[in-house]
Formats: sequence, structure tokens, C-alpha cells
Amino acid sequence: MLPISERQAFFYTILILIITILIGYLTKGSFILIGGLVIGIFMTAFIPGKRSTLIVSLISAMLIILFGIIYEVDMTSITTIMPQLIRLLVILVALIVVNHLKKLYTDIRTDKTHMTSLFENATEGIILTDKEGKIILINPAAEKMFGYNAIELFGNTVEVLMPVAFKQDHVIQREGFYKSPSNRAMGNGRDLFAKRKDNTEFPVEVSLSHYRERNEMYVIAFIVDITHRKEAERKLIQQKKELERVTDQIRKLNAELEGKVEERTIILKEALQKLEMSQKELSEALDKERELNEIKGRFVSMASHEFRTPLSTVLSSASLLSKYTAAEDQEKRNRHIEKIKSSVKHLNDILEDFLSLGKLDEGKVESHLLDFDLENFIHETVDEMRGLLKNNQQVIIEHSGETKIHSDKKLLKNIIINLLSNAIKFSDEGALIELKSKVNGSEATIQIADNGLGISKEDQEHLFTSFFRGKNVTNIQGTGMGLHIVKRYIDLLNGTVTLQSQLNKGTTITFTIPVNQSQK
Repeated sequence: MLPISERQAFFYTILILIITILIGYLTKGSFILIGGLVIGIFMTAFIPGKRSTLIVSLISAMLIILFGIIYEVDMTSITTIMPQLIRLLVILVALIVVNHLKKLYTDIRTDKTHMTSLFENATEGIILTDKEGKIILINPAAEKMFGYNAIELFGNTVEVLMPVAFKQDHVIQREGFYKSPSNRAMGNGRDLFAKRKDNTEFPVEVSLSHYRERNEMYVIAFIVDITHRKEAERKLIQQKKELERVTDQIRKLNAELEGKVEERTIILKEALQKLEMSQKELSEALDKERELNEIKGRFVSMASHEFRTPLSTVLSSASLLSKYTAAEDQEKRNRHIEKIKSSVKHLNDILEDFLSLGKLDEGKVESHLLDFDLENFIHETVDEMRGLLKNNQQVIIEHSGETKIHSDKKLLKNIIINLLSNAIKFSDEGALIELKSKVNGSEATIQIADNGLGISKEDQEHLFTSFFRGKNVTNIQGTGMGLHIVKRYIDLLNGTVTLQSQLNKGTTITFTIPVNQSQK
């Protein structure tokens, strides 16, 4: 608190200013004027705020100027103006000093207010003791915690707040702390207890701090009542023990259950395996049935077209032959006879394909290996087929490597005839067909390439299945079994086949067979 009240300070300031003005007037602006004005400014140090000091300082400066005017001070002479400037400077210095003092006082009072608020409102108990361990200050939280009024504890040693069992040891520890003080927590892993006024004990957590004032040491103890925490810890330990007991029971039950589950799992696994086998068999049966239905559909479509067309031709030509009875109609009769022969041959080819496929499905086709000249064999086979070539079509034969091979001559001939027939059939007149063969060690590679219609990417996936024909060859005779039979023959020879084709650019079929090992 201020030594005098604000009202008193205001009254004394006005009084000093009035007395100073009177004396200054009577003494014609003597040095007493400046002294009184400075005293008036310093009196405002007891009035809060900067406004009062500023007002009094301005009044003082105006009085100095006024007195200078009244007593006709020569403002042009340095010797007369200098005292006036010094007086104004003194007023300014007084203003600055008083405002600084006010700020220092305000800061001190604010810090004191904060410290008091912190001490009074802290939720922790705070006890301040002197170098002898006597309590000299205690906050409200500590009063409530221990059940004492502050006056009851002042002058008593801190041991009054401890259970009897801890008092003697604490005196020794306190003396040791004063000899070597440090900020630390008490207990070091031990449970600490305090005693209330009613002698009930409760667990606490204590932290110590110290400071020196006027070469005297003071110790601050921060105390927290941890009763609820300890109770929670006790319940947690109890729950942990109960959990361990339940866990042991569950572990035993799990062991028993695992045995039963393992037994049931084995039974279930066996049942699943049987179910999977049944599903697999059912899936395979469905796939076979679906494939069979597709084959049947393609066969019906093929048969309805491939059988009906030549039979219609035979019927039509036979009917017309009966009308050409004159000798001059011989040329017409010959033309229809050729049509009948061609249709019969086509039907014969279809039946041959059916017979070949039937023999393959029944496993009646076997390979018979022998030694023969591959190059001569290819030339002979091509010569046999030259009658099928369209107008100006050519077959170019190219062979490299050894000529002698060990393989099945009949199967190989059927493969080449089928592939070469397709190349001729799906190529235009004047087209060039290439047949290349190569023997490299234990393998022979034969390639037949044409520049015909080609096969779409979509159709290439199904070419080696039975009764399948590309969408772009529906107007050309065929059963859709040729490539399927070729693939079956190549499989019998333990060979492989690949196909490359582009629409309207031609097709290249390459197959490789072993030529010097025993065949199955």
C-alpha cells in the first residue's frame, strides 16, 4: 500500500503548487520556484496513473514561462535564456523520473499480486519453512489438506504434520537437506504419508525447493494428496490379479477348446476336400458338356452346309443330265458330270476327316517310325497336290540342313497335305505359297506360309478346336476339322505347332517334331 492515500497526495500537490506560485511571485521567480515545482511533480508519484504527473509537469513548465514573461526576461540574450531552459529541463527530468518510479512500483505490485494469487489459489499444498524447519507460511490448500488454520501451525516445525513413525528420521533428513540443499522430489520410490489435525494419515507426494533471502535459507514444500491415486492403483493391482486369474482359467479352457477345434478341423478339412473333389468333378463335367454342346452346334452348322451344298449340286446335275440326250449336248453332260465328281470328292473328304477324327478319339492312330529323306518326301507330296493349285498359284520349296530323318511318314504327309490344302484354298489365283523345311540336330521344323485371307486375333484362339471355322471363310468349303486333326497328329509325334496370321495378309504355320528318338 502507498504511504499516503491518493486523495492526500492530490491535496498536498495542489497545496505545494499554490505555495510555490505565491513564493515565486513574491521573490520574482527565484530558485525557490523551480524547487517547489519539482516537489509538486514528485508528489504525483503517490497518485496512480501517468496523467496527474503529466498535467503537473505541463503546469510547471507554463509557470516557468509565465514568470519569465512577467519579469521581462530577455529571450534574445543567452545569459538570461539559459536559466529558463535549465528550469524546463529539470521539469522534464522530474517528469521522466516520476513516471519511471511509477512503472517500477506498478511492476512490483503486479508481481506481488501474481505471486499472492498463485500462492492463495494453488491446488497443491504449499508450506514455507525457515532454516530451523519452522512453518512461517502456509497456503489455503495446505490448510484444507491438513485441517489446520495457518495460525495454529506458525512457529511449529514441519514434523507436526508427519506420522510419529516418520518424525525422527525426517529431522535427520531435514538437517542433511539444509547442509546440501537441492530442488528435488522426496521419497525416492518410497510411499510418503502425512498426518492431519485429527491424526488420520494419508499418502502424499512432496517436492522441495529452496531460496535465500538476506543470507537466510528458506525451504518451500509442495504437497499433493494422492489418496485417490493410491486407491486407483490399489484397485488396478486388484483388477490385475483378478485378470491374471481369469486369464489362467481362459488359457485352460482354450487348451481344451483347441483340442476339440483341432479334432473338428480335421473332420471339416476332410469334408471340404471331398466337397472340392466333387465340385471339381462337377465343373469338369459341366465344361465337357459345354464343350460338347459347342462342338455339336458347330457340327450341325457345318454338316447342314457342307453336306447340303454338294448333295444339292449332285441332285441338280443329275436332273439336268437326263435332259441332255442329244449327241451335241455331250459337252454339257461332261460339265455336270465333273460337278458331280467334284461334289462326291468333297463329300468323300468330309467323311475322311470324320473317320480320321474318330480314329484319333478311339486311340486307333499310332505312329510308325522309319528312316526317310525329308527333302524328297516334301517334293513328292507337293507334286501330288499340284492338281489342286488355282490358276497361276505356285509352291516354292526350300530345305536346309540334313535330309535323312527318323519319323512317321504317313502322319507327316497328312499334316503337310492338310496345311498345304488350306494355303491353296484360302489364297487367291496367282498367289505364292512357301514351304520351308529345316533339320537341326534332333529336330525338324516345317513352315508353310501363304498370302491369303488371314485369320483375326479373335478366331486364332479357337482354330485348333474341332468344327471351328473363321468368320471370314464361311463361303469357302471346309469342315473346320483340318487344323484340329493336324494338332492331334503333331501331338502324336511329340511336336509343337505355332500360328501367325493377319487379316488379308496371310498365315504362317510352323511345326517342330523330333526326328531321331523313339516315339510313343
